[in-house]
Amino acid sequence: MTLTCAIIDDEPLAAQLLESYVKEMPSLKLTGIYNSALTAMAGLRSAPVDLLFLDIQMPELSGMEFARLIPKQTRIVFTTAFKQYAIDGYKVSAFDYLLKPISFETFAATVNNALEWFSTQSQRVVTREDRFIFVKSDYRLVRIMFDDILYIEGVKDYVRICLKDGERIMSLINMKRLEELLPRPEFLRTHRSYIAHMTNISTVDRQRIMYGKDAVPISENYKDDVSRFLDQHTLA
Repeated sequence: MTLTCAIIDDEPLAAQLLESYVKEMPSLKLTGIYNSALTAMAGLRSAPVDLLFLDIQMPELSGMEFARLIPKQTRIVFTTAFKQYAIDGYKVSAFDYLLKPISFETFAATVNNALEWFSTQSQRVVTREDRFIFVKSDYRLVRIMFDDILYIEGVKDYVRICLKDGERIMSLINMKRLEELLPRPEFLRTHRSYIAHMTNISTVDRQRIMYGKDAVPISENYKDDVSRFLDQHTLA
């Protein structure tokens, strides 16, 4: 996978350093270097990039202000010498926040995280459209249709996928990774160890979701998401 990227920084040396780092990463394609947000605005609106390395303190239009104007599909990596902007960065959904001077190791780690994120997004779109996934179980690939899933339980390093027909499929998958691939709010995390298929629920009993005799707990950390879904589907 190759990600397009651009650099916006009014400090020539800082921009040159980032440019040299980009050239060391085969997974990045640099489409532009800008010395201000205003000069970058037209180009990045008409031809958005995947990843934008964006300085914060710049004249005329700050990086934080500019972050609110660019297309949502562009992931922003703020590059700044000031720690105090970190919280504001999260408010505009920044992908990462790199403090100057930026080492190549730190830069490369951010790029690798971005590659993983974009790969997951791409796979998520495919699985949601096709409505099935393949999982490895007992040295074979098993196709599982979303509609056949009741709930998913985390068991140490494995997950147990519980199906309507009573079959239980064990697979060595990261729970968070699986959650990212499943469509929300059809599938919701209800507990650290459980993902529930909300459209296959039979009843909700206090702090439990019931699938026949099987019970899936609802923990405090996830009850708001579950309550929101139930409220949206409950007749007053």
